[in-house]
Amino acid sequence: MYAIIASGGKQEKVAPGQQVRVELLDGDEGSEVSLRPVMLVDGDTILSTPDELSKASVTGKIVGKTKGPKINGFTYKNSTTYRRRYGHRQKYHMVEITSISAS
Repeated sequence: MYAIIASGGKQEKVAPGQQVRVELLDGDEGSEVSLRPVMLVDGDTILSTPDELSKASVTGKIVGKTKGPKINGFTYKNSTTYRRRYGHRQKYHMVEITSISAS
């Protein structure tokens, strides 16, 4: 059994026991979170319509925080002395999928 969840504008294929990196969620380390399923597959049964997915649920436990890669940027304007360097490093939560249920 696996599910495709939506979190932070991205979709991810998950299975029970798997750890997945999602955008920051409301909650502390060790707390339970509910993730929104977009599709759920259980053998030959596929649930994908909103009516079928209203009963489905994917739950997980926040394991910890992690950071993405460092992104360095540089911008400038021609014929002036404007130059700017910037950096960004996205923060994520690691979530362990505890259960996927279709009902």
